[in-house]
Order: sequence, then structure tokens, then C-alpha cells
Amino acid sequence: MSILGIVIAAMIVGGTGLFIGIFLGVAEKKFAVETDAREDAILEILPGNNCGGCGYAGCAGLATAIVKGEAQTNACPVGGGALVSLINEIMGQETKEKAREVAFVRCVGTKEKAKLDYDYYGTKNCTVMKFVQAEGPKGCKYGCHGYGTCVSVCPFDALHIVDGVAVVDAKACKACKKCIQSCPRNLISLVPYAQEQLVTCASKEAGKAVMQVCSTGCIGCKLCEKACEFDAIKVEDNLAAIDYEKCTNCAACKAKCPKKCII
Repeated sequence: MSILGIVIAAMIVGGTGLFIGIFLGVAEKKFAVETDAREDAILEILPGNNCGGCGYAGCAGLATAIVKGEAQTNACPVGGGALVSLINEIMGQETKEKAREVAFVRCVGTKEKAKLDYDYYGTKNCTVMKFVQAEGPKGCKYGCHGYGTCVSVCPFDALHIVDGVAVVDAKACKACKKCIQSCPRNLISLVPYAQEQLVTCASKEAGKAVMQVCSTGCIGCKLCEKACEFDAIKVEDNLAAIDYEKCTNCAACKAKCPKKCII
């Protein structure tokens, strides 16, 4: 190839590169998506866990939603009150205190307390139980399977299987709700962190049927309801339920419960 050919080829390649560079530069400015500075500021102070507990795919998604008004400034379950205050400061909003919540498993049917109808040796997964005999070996069809599906989805190591039942470590729990969504029997819910009296049963069976499968299940006797001076506990569908807003944690219901299912 002659020198002239080399020069021409170099000019063509260089010219093409220059054209592409100019084109991309213009395109970047023309099609650039403007971002709100508040979004970047919020993303910078979010924990970065990307746990999904806020209902969005990650922290970036939450930051965008907050700025757009699609999510509350306290939507992050990990950051706590200090983070909410910082986000509200960025958003120019007043900080309102929100009581801390924690996940709670409404079952204490351990291996000693709950009857098993048969020995199970299959896949240890709670969601599989609906496909096996009698929806699992545990006699109570409302109780915790104890195979740890909730444990496997918790990003904060706040759940553990203890003697066949899922137990929440309240101090480690961030109320991200992932365990709630994973439980096939809807046994997990959020309760106030400061709540001291809790009903540890979800069975709606009549008292006799409950006693046949669990020694600590609620039998719907209403002794707790009669003992409460604040109308904070009611028995409906054979099951006691506490109104946390009315409850004063006096423990009168716990003292009267014959099955010790209020802890």
C-alpha cells in the first residue's frame, strides 16, 4: 500500500471517529434525563442494603419514589428515625415520630407442645407442605411448619427455627416484611416493639379440637377478655386478639389465660 493510501485510510478512520464522538456528545445532551438533586442526596444517605423491604427493587428505586411523592419518607425499614429525619430535611418536610414495629410469629407450638400426625422426611420447605399429606405432619393446621422458609428470606438474620417453630430476634428485626410475605399460613405480622402482651396462637378451631393437637393453643374461653379492664382483648372465631392501641400491658389477660398462650 502506498503512503497516500495509508494517509487516506487514516483520515477516513479518524474522521469517522470524530463524527461518532461529536454525534454521541450531541445525543447525550439532547436526550439527557434530568434528575432531581434531592434524589441523589437521598440515595447517598440510604443504607444501601437493597433488601426490598420498602417495596421497591432497591435503594435507588426508593429514592426516586420518595422524590416523586410515591413513597413515604419513612418507607425504609432499616434506617430508623435518624434516617427519616435526614430525608425529611432534604424533602423540606416535618418529621413525625413513628413507633418501631417488629415481626412476630403467632405460634409457639414446639415439638413438645404440638402433636405430629406422622413423621415427615421430605423437602424441608414450608411452601411445599400444601402438596403433602394433610398439608404437613403437624396436627394443628394453623401452626408453624418450622421448616424455615421465613428464615431463608430474612436479610438481617432476625429469624431462627427453635425447637420446630420460627422465632424472631426483636433486636435484629427491621420490619422489612419479607418473612410476612413468605409464610404460607400467614402466621407472621408486625406488632409494636414496645408491646409486651401477645397472643401466640392463630387457630380458629373450637377449644376441644385445639387441645387435641396443641397444649398451648387458644381455646376461646374468654377469661382474658373478662379480665381486661381496658376492653383491649376480644375473642372472635374462637381466637383472642389484642387491640394494641388500647392495651396498657397490665398483663391481666396473661395471668388469666389457662393455656398460657399469651406471652
